[in-house]
Amino acid sequence: MAKGRITIAAIAEELGVSVPTISRVLNGREDVSEKTRLRVEEALTRHNYRKPVAVNATSRPADLLDLVFHEAGSGWAHEIVRGVEYAAGPEHIGVVLSQLGGSHRPSNEWLDSIVARRSIGVVLVLSGLDAAQRHQLDSRSIPYVVIDAHGDPGLGVPTVGSNNWNGGLVATRHLIGLGHTRIAVISGPADVLCSRARVDGFKSAHDEAGLACDPELIRWGDFEKTRGYQHALELLQAPNRPTAIFAGSDYQALGVMRAARELGLVIPRDLSVVGYDDLPITEWLTPPLTTVRQPLKEMSMLATQMLISIARGEKLVSSRVELGTELMVRESTAPPLS
Repeated sequence: MAKGRITIAAIAEELGVSVPTISRVLNGREDVSEKTRLRVEEALTRHNYRKPVAVNATSRPADLLDLVFHEAGSGWAHEIVRGVEYAAGPEHIGVVLSQLGGSHRPSNEWLDSIVARRSIGVVLVLSGLDAAQRHQLDSRSIPYVVIDAHGDPGLGVPTVGSNNWNGGLVATRHLIGLGHTRIAVISGPADVLCSRARVDGFKSAHDEAGLACDPELIRWGDFEKTRGYQHALELLQAPNRPTAIFAGSDYQALGVMRAARELGLVIPRDLSVVGYDDLPITEWLTPPLTTVRQPLKEMSMLATQMLISIARGEKLVSSRVELGTELMVRESTAPPLS
């Protein structure tokens, strides 16, 4: 035992309970009273207890990992799932999929189920844990990795993302380079880090070109088609409408394109549109969508590999990884009509 590390025997003695009671709480068993469970959890947190990790690289604590989305069901989520399964499959690790119904933080009931299932670990997508939840997993040596952190993931929490600021920059540079000077952006939620980073890149491209950035042309949505459609209808019916729209996701771009068609606008003659993500469907749209490629599959593969390494007691080379983005120019963008 490492010097200074608290043991469950010491915690049991302090609380006046048995060692098996501490073990039952650690393993998520239900045969412990709520009052006792809370006392044990408080002591585990106070002593910063960490369950020892097996260092044998050939052993696995379980054959399941948990993949948690703030909201699943889109093509974007499907690409994430593909990457996780691609990395977990060869390791004979199954994937349990959960969604939080739009929330960016799981419930304590969900956390209890993770503990009871003895998952190898958790991959969280556009969601995160509060300090108490992180400690509850840490105390059981259940690792977690965050993809596209919703907010500050916490000190030392492993994260994988992409360069969203650069994605917003290159998308807007492309439109400015075509001659557009009145460009709108429809991003995701204003309190989500990747949304804000893409808008920051959008603004930086304007600053770089010496163009004023009209705040009325900056809209916040939810990465889904409906909000893209609603914002586009408002923007495109304004007296001084934009000649180009940068959407924060390919799904939002679908909503923009529908709004443009309903208003009798032809893409790209009357309106240029840029999306974000480069989902497989974008090449099959009419016209094919210019978009920023975010390496979703690679991001989730890497996050899963990191999680498996931590579960095996291996040290990560880096706990914060940011992959590059690339502009995919297709037929939905063109110079504005003179």
